[in-house]
Amino acid sequence: RYTNQHVGVVHSSNLCTEITLHTNDTEIAVCNLGSVNLTAHVNDGKLDVAKLERTVTTAMRMLDNVIDYNYYSVPQARKSNLRHRPVGMGIMGFQDALYKMNLAYATTEAVEFADQSMEAVSYFAIRASSNLAAERGKYPSYNGSLWSKGILPIDSLELLGEERGEYFVVDHTQTLDWDALRNQVKTQGMRNSNVMAIAPTATISNICGVSQSIEPTYQNLFVKSNLSGEFTVINPYLVQDLKRIGMWDEVMINDLKYFDGSLQPLDRVPDALKAKYATAFEIDARWLVEAASRRQKWIDQGQSLNLYMKEPNGTKLDNLYKLAWVRGLKTTYYLRTLGATGAEKTSSDDSSAADSVAGIKRAANLVSVGSEAPKACSLLDPECEACQ
Repeated sequence: RYTNQHVGVVHSSNLCTEITLHTNDTEIAVCNLGSVNLTAHVNDGKLDVAKLERTVTTAMRMLDNVIDYNYYSVPQARKSNLRHRPVGMGIMGFQDALYKMNLAYATTEAVEFADQSMEAVSYFAIRASSNLAAERGKYPSYNGSLWSKGILPIDSLELLGEERGEYFVVDHTQTLDWDALRNQVKTQGMRNSNVMAIAPTATISNICGVSQSIEPTYQNLFVKSNLSGEFTVINPYLVQDLKRIGMWDEVMINDLKYFDGSLQPLDRVPDALKAKYATAFEIDARWLVEAASRRQKWIDQGQSLNLYMKEPNGTKLDNLYKLAWVRGLKTTYYLRTLGATGAEKTSSDDSSAADSVAGIKRAANLVSVGSEAPKACSLLDPECEACQ
C-alpha cells in the first residue's frame, strides 16, 4: 500500500510505528507530523465536519511549509524530504471525543466513529495536498506513484486484499465522494507523497489537555509528579457524570482512590457508566484492533497503536496479533501488560470506622492469584503456553 513504492522499499517503521517511509544509501526518511485535536471538533454530541475540514486544510499547508523551512542536520534527510515531501496528519483526543459523544470505547458505535472521523481527515488531507500541488507544484517523485495512477489509500486496500485472499477481512464502507477526489488527484497531482500518520502525541496532547492520540484512558485517577510536587489528577468527564447522577461525594472519592480510579468494583455505579469509563486494561484489546482497522483503510502510513492485556498468555497474544494482521493493520506499538505496570496508589486521610470496615471487606474480596497452588494442566488445554 506504500504510495511511493516506485522509488524505494519500506524496510521498517520508525520507533513509534506510525511512519512507513523508504530509506536507502542516499536518502534518510523524515517525519513531518501534525495532529488534529478531535475533541475540539465534537459539538452537541456530533462530529463538526465543516470545522474539521477547515482545520485539516490549514494544517496541511502548515506541514508543507515545515518541509521548506526545516533544519536538516544531514544532506540525506534534506534530499529525501524535498524529493518526496511526506507529511503525517494524525489525530489526538479520540477518547475525550468519545466521552463528549457519550460513547464507550468498547462499542460498535465507537468503531463506527473511528471510521467516520478518519475518513473525513483522510479526505480533507488528500484534497488539501492536491490543491497545494495545483498552487505550488507536485512533489518531484510524483510520476509513477500510486497517486499518479489514481490509486488512493482506500483503493490500495483492494490491492492488499487481492494479495492476501481469505486472510484479509476489512470493512470497505465509504460515505464521502471519493470518485470526485480521485479525479482531482489524477488531474492536479499531489504536493506530498504521504499525508497521514497517527503519532503518539504524548507531549502535545498534554499541552492541549486532551487524551493521547487514539489511546483509551489509562487510569481515571492518577498521581502526576513534577518539580512543584505531586498532584492527584482525576478524569473531569467522570466527575461531571458522577455529579449529574448525584454520586460525586466523599465516599466516591475514597473509593476511586482505593481502586485507582476504576469503577468496575463499585456495585452502585450504573453499568453504562462503568462501560463508558472502562480503562485501558478493562477493555478487550480486540476493540482497539477493530477501531484501528477502520482507521487504517484511510491512512497511507501507519498508527502508533498500543495494545493492553491484563493477563497475557501465548494463545491470547497469538490470536490478537493474527486479528491485527487479518484486519489490515500495518503496525502496532507497545503491548502493555498489567504485571509490568505499577500504578501509584493514593490513600485517604479519612480513617473513620465505616471506611475502615469497608476497607477490610474490600481486602477480603481481593484474592491474590499468586497465592493459589500451581495446578497441572491437560495436554489439550488451549491456554497452556507449553503445548502450543
